[in-house]
Amino acid sequence: MARVIHVFRQPDRFVAGTVGEPGDRTFYLQASEDTRTISVTIEKQQVSVLAERLSSLLEEIASRFDAEVPEEAPDELLDNEPLNVPVEEEFQVGTMGLGWDAESQAVVVELLAVTEGEVDETVVLDDTEEGPDAVRVFLSPPAARAFAARADRVVSAGRKPCPLCSEPLDPAGHICPRQNGYRRDSELTDES
Repeated sequence: MARVIHVFRQPDRFVAGTVGEPGDRTFYLQASEDTRTISVTIEKQQVSVLAERLSSLLEEIASRFDAEVPEEAPDELLDNEPLNVPVEEEFQVGTMGLGWDAESQAVVVELLAVTEGEVDETVVLDDTEEGPDAVRVFLSPPAARAFAARADRVVSAGRKPCPLCSEPLDPAGHICPRQNGYRRDSELTDES
């Protein structure tokens, strides 16, 4: 079957978001342009890495291509709205690619579907007929900065980390490996 590539050259919106409660959230990336919206599921760690790499790419673009890249996300581009509903998964993200399109002065984010075998690197950011389905989004540097800022906020909005082991704390409790699996009572008595 032929590969499907969803291209968003001038997206109205490209955001990271979640559905569910902390500890049981499903992460999505959602791109919208005109009346078309595509949602793909993604792992929390992938969202974090994408935001980090996007920020690094923006720094490199500013220095190598002398492109105008804002230090912070412009306020008018910050998007705090929930995901567009209904959220219908197109595919789960396996491989991600980032690039710079000098002609359009845009950052290109490509999200490829999970496949059973290894993905040939040549299909990333390419229109070849063979390969996994993909979503390709073109973002201005300010929009890319705003995406990265929101992605960082979405990842950080989960469960608070344990102060000892940094693992997520569950509302029902936490057995900390740093305490050898013991829960300490908050009130200890002194028998002196």
